[in-house]
Amino acid sequence: MTTKTADGKGRVTLGSRFANQTVIVEDVDATEVRITLAQVIPQREVWLHKNPKAKASVLRGLEQAKAGKKAKSPPDLETDARLAEQLDD
Repeated sequence: MTTKTADGKGRVTLGSRFANQTVIVEDVDATEVRITLAQVIPQREVWLHKNPKAKASVLRGLEQAKAGKKAKSPPDLETDARLAEQLDD
């Protein structure tokens, strides 16, 4: 355990272990604060992490691309665009 003093603006340095890291600062109660290392997912990507089937499909596609496996025919962009227009935002 280390004792530190907050500066005039309420800041406390965490040390090099936390340098350039994203953290969650949780007010546990009036006398305790918990600091947890975190990673942030962009809002537009959260759906993928909440949808195991879609995430598995993306990961499978990335593995296939890494292995050099390609589709036998190119994508039908016109049909895909029509399908995309039907999706809810």
